[in-house]
Amino acid sequence: MKKRLKFPEGLTPAHITNLSHEGRGIATIEGRKTFISNALPGEDIAFQYTALQPRYGEGRAIDILVASPERVAPECPHFGICGGCSLQHMEHSAQLSLKQNTLLEQLKHFANLVPDTIMPPITGPQYAYRHKARLGVRYVPKKNSVLVGFREQQSRYLTALDHCKVLAHPVGNLITPLRELISSLVAFEQIAQIEVAIGEVQTALVFRNLVALTDADHNKLIDFAKHHTLDLYLQSGGPDTVTKIWPLSESDLLYYTLPDFDLKLWFHPLDFIQINPVINRKMIPMALNLLALKPTDKVLDLFCGLGNFTLPIARTAQQVTGVEGSSLMVKRAQANAIANNINHVDFHMADLTQLAQPVTATWAKQRYDKLLLDPARAGAKEIIEMIPQWQPQRIVYVSCNPATLARDAGLLAQQGYHLHSVGIIDMFPQTNHVESIALFLRE
Repeated sequence: MKKRLKFPEGLTPAHITNLSHEGRGIATIEGRKTFISNALPGEDIAFQYTALQPRYGEGRAIDILVASPERVAPECPHFGICGGCSLQHMEHSAQLSLKQNTLLEQLKHFANLVPDTIMPPITGPQYAYRHKARLGVRYVPKKNSVLVGFREQQSRYLTALDHCKVLAHPVGNLITPLRELISSLVAFEQIAQIEVAIGEVQTALVFRNLVALTDADHNKLIDFAKHHTLDLYLQSGGPDTVTKIWPLSESDLLYYTLPDFDLKLWFHPLDFIQINPVINRKMIPMALNLLALKPTDKVLDLFCGLGNFTLPIARTAQQVTGVEGSSLMVKRAQANAIANNINHVDFHMADLTQLAQPVTATWAKQRYDKLLLDPARAGAKEIIEMIPQWQPQRIVYVSCNPATLARDAGLLAQQGYHLHSVGIIDMFPQTNHVESIALFLRE
């Protein structure tokens, strides 16, 4: 068990010398490396300890005595408390530099790799960009108030939000109305969370209700949905209990479009989609450009989801195979292919984190000219072992975790693939989340 030291009383002065990968300032206090949120390199600050261990400390800057030229005023009054954002105090170009340096340092540290080319970052709106989110809901007796929003930084408590700058409209401005709505319900203590999904023309809210709602509560929710032009769902248990309650006459699916490829992709509010549609529309053409697609290509898209990359690839390639671990998402991808009149794609379900299942599958025994990977944070370590039998000339890897990308890049290098180029994708502005894209060429 770690020995926790006693915090010094009051504020402690510090000079910030560096920045950690998660965007916290680094200072050395009495020989101990200390990580301080809301602090930037070159700044002199006074901070408050939040944790103190024998080998390191943690804290939060309270007073900025000498500010960095990269410091900006956060647009959100909840910054510093809410855990939804961590970098609003940093000028946007500095955020991009932090993320790019994090990516390059991870590649060097874990795989001893340096790319030939660093591509310009893919950027978009800095606020009101987030189209998918899960909002916590909790009644706090001490405050006699219902809270709706994200957790506080490094805490299990919810932030007392009244709006959110990064959530797309209209939800970013509905935090206070949602608090008031839930407070008025008989079941105000039994609403656990709200799933947010914003499509091209529809906004869906999925209320997680822990008890059956009274008719009065049910009607209040519907009236709220009517007033704010929302699609409203209830979820009383697992994902299979999600039920649309307004409007009843329409499909329970939303959609987004990819105009460059003349595609409309349908999704359920609980489905995984890219949370930033502007960035997604820029990321897909870049990925396809890196693949250098030809009309004769056979392409494999692993972790394909509902076909976000698969179907655009099919606009050029001869044949595309998508593989995904969720049977529901495979069905969604197949339906999207049919809806868009694309018949030269095939989708398969396989747990790509387990080698035993896909080894004997028909799709795994074929050869592919190009490969696209878009795994979850855990990366694609297991499936990379199978790549030599496919022998793709080009691999495009879209990553949401630079550490696992770096690890997997080292494995690809061992298989004879050269790291040609990398670049960051600013999918989550104002946060330390690093999304990136890399091109590997077979030597």
